[in-house]
Amino acid sequence: MLKRILLFIVLLLVTAYLVVAVTAFNRKPAGQMCHDVELIVKDTVYAGFITKKEVIAMLEKKGISPIGKKMDRILAKTLEETLSNHPLIDRVECYKTPSGKLCVEVTQRIPILRIMSSNGENYYLDNKGTVMPPDAKCVAHLAIVTGNVEKSFAMRDLYKFGVFLQNNSFWNAQIEQIHVLPGRNIELVPRVGDHTVYLGKLDGFELKLKRLRKFYEKGLNKVGWNKYSRINVEFSNQIICTKKEK
Repeated sequence: MLKRILLFIVLLLVTAYLVVAVTAFNRKPAGQMCHDVELIVKDTVYAGFITKKEVIAMLEKKGISPIGKKMDRILAKTLEETLSNHPLIDRVECYKTPSGKLCVEVTQRIPILRIMSSNGENYYLDNKGTVMPPDAKCVAHLAIVTGNVEKSFAMRDLYKFGVFLQNNSFWNAQIEQIHVLPGRNIELVPRVGDHTVYLGKLDGFELKLKRLRKFYEKGLNKVGWNKYSRINVEFSNQIICTKKEK
């Protein structure tokens, strides 16, 4: 019985200590000022897209920069709403630290294709299939889409192709340009090799590119990457090559 009472008293004292410690840790000094903004980019693979300088500049432009202001006067919700307008930010969360910092945690919109249509439209397409403005200042290597590109076609069909490229290191590095021909047929311009690749419709593009890669490895590696001017992989049972004119 005595052991149980002693155990209860010890647990009570430990609980009281933890409550006091947590309260003391979270207590902010009266009138504490914000001295810095810390940017945390969740998708660090693409961390170069958004900078701390841009974040601070956006807040200063709106007159709501937290630096030098009292921590208890800073409204995190207002800051989040402002930063959500950044063309490269998908989601944002702001929170304060006991040391006097404002942390800005962002999830970026990742561009996967650059659209430069012959009808004058110029924009990026992101990894969710939505349009981003051309002044987004993306620094990543992206395939450029040219030709008469309808926005509906870009946001549905080309978006799926762009996601495939983003997730496939070989083809993402190899394909430099996607040209949309009449009838929504697709022609690719690779980075390596002096030829174009005719896909035809985008239907079944993964199998078409799989066959093309085998042809690269077993064919072009032997005869040379500049032997053909055009490689047609439109049909499932054959690859048609056009030799360069001498």
